[in-house]
Amino acid sequence: MPDRPLSRRTFLSISATASLAMALDPTKINALAAKALPKEDFPVVVIGAGLGGLCCGAYLARHCFPVTVVEQHAIPGGYATAFDRGRFTFEVSLHGTSIHHNATARILANIGVLDKLALVALPEVYRFKAPGLDIAVAQQNPEAFASEVIRHFPDEAGGIRSFVAAMVGLSQEVETLHEKKGKFIKILFPVQYPAMWAIRNKTLADLLDDHVKNPQLQGVLASLWGYYGLPPSRLSAFYYANATGGYLRHGSFYIKDRSQNLSNALAGAIEQAGGRILYHATAEKILVKDGVVSATVLAEGKTLPARAVVSNASALTTFNHLVPKEAVSQDYIKRLNGYRPSISSFIVWLGLNRTLRGKVEGCGIHVTSGQGPEADYLACMRGDVDKGPFSVSVYDNIYEGYSAPGTATVMLLFLCGYEPWRRFEADYRKGLKDAYESEKSRWADILIRRAEKEVIAGLTAMIEVKEAATPLTNWRFTKNPEGAIYGFEQSLDNAFMNRIANRTPIKGLYLASAWGNPGGGFGGVLRAGEQAFEKILEDLA
Repeated sequence: MPDRPLSRRTFLSISATASLAMALDPTKINALAAKALPKEDFPVVVIGAGLGGLCCGAYLARHCFPVTVVEQHAIPGGYATAFDRGRFTFEVSLHGTSIHHNATARILANIGVLDKLALVALPEVYRFKAPGLDIAVAQQNPEAFASEVIRHFPDEAGGIRSFVAAMVGLSQEVETLHEKKGKFIKILFPVQYPAMWAIRNKTLADLLDDHVKNPQLQGVLASLWGYYGLPPSRLSAFYYANATGGYLRHGSFYIKDRSQNLSNALAGAIEQAGGRILYHATAEKILVKDGVVSATVLAEGKTLPARAVVSNASALTTFNHLVPKEAVSQDYIKRLNGYRPSISSFIVWLGLNRTLRGKVEGCGIHVTSGQGPEADYLACMRGDVDKGPFSVSVYDNIYEGYSAPGTATVMLLFLCGYEPWRRFEADYRKGLKDAYESEKSRWADILIRRAEKEVIAGLTAMIEVKEAATPLTNWRFTKNPEGAIYGFEQSLDNAFMNRIANRTPIKGLYLASAWGNPGGGFGGVLRAGEQAFEKILEDLA
């Protein structure tokens, strides 16, 4: 039984969590959509063609709403994009995704996109390297993962198995809730879903302490913290355990040829269903009349009438810059400004003049300092690129033909705080980039030397093409504050049951991005887009 009664706030939070963990039931979609008539009188504007905005736009267009997506860039996708340099096509962000036989896959099926994608299973979920440790995490085999970790830490075999079981069990509970279409009996929730209930107020550090004690072992079990942007002491245990449990159970996949294929498929679904996407178009204002959205004004001077606006932009940008100040309470603005943007990234893309397929073990190699996740996180925030953690993605090990014959494509990633780059911000925005470019080059060279030492011998001599991106690059292409890559941080005050809602205090304005609910990652933002669509239908019913 629960350790305390379920308050109304907790009940509503659980209800929200239930809806977010699932793909919508098509029957429910059709029933709600049928009530939202006449649709031709309900134009919707989606601000931003990231995955969340594209997903919501595809749902709207598929159900005959007049929808217009406005995107500042020349292509759709946000971080789910690719770019060309010389004879290489580089992936912007994707290392691996769990979009396979789960709720996120069902979302894509609902909007007619899933069958347009080619998903390729990674050889392993990831490879973890630390001083004295080298662990490959097998695909779709939690028991194999537990056994491999036990081989290195035999004294804590029981705790390792129970921790892995806890993550897998939580993931299974979320899927069970999905199978029940998000329905549950309020008073029985703690009994029916004990793993979800038990973890609701825990950090990842709390969850680790429940099972194992060895600090090095805890670091191994928390080695994917970088996927979620916070160290164990601050990261929501639910967010980590649910996602990681899903990876262990269902595996990790890559979208062939690049993540741009997903974005293009979503954009195509919108346009084929009668919606439109305006590229090189920047939203400047959201007009609000009598507490209800009425239009979106573009920087180019055009006004788009709207009965609903879905913001795929950051919540901070939406409410601090696009919405009239008088249209929303200062308490809500204060709440938003109290949340922190997530960590950012420094990335180096390398096109090599030699093949690596089968010559380097692993496709996603995480290299840590051996000092533990807390120390590694601080190194990232300080910008200690010479000694903090980093990852190496060898894309040609995912499938043959990823790169042109005789070549290879590699990504080096160092999670990075914004502060090391803030001093360049003012000049960067003015186009004065000499000092910035010098520092970017210095960081890139350090990361290349470290990757050569730890993972790819002789790397420097193979480089044909080199490109790099900083948190300021992220800001330039997405306008995310501080170049955030995961939206708001997944801290306990803004995660799981406490995560900011996608229905906002302004009638007709919804969030559909990593800055809303449930948060970052491909699966997270696709679910946010679906939930925004669901809320629109509910508010019309």
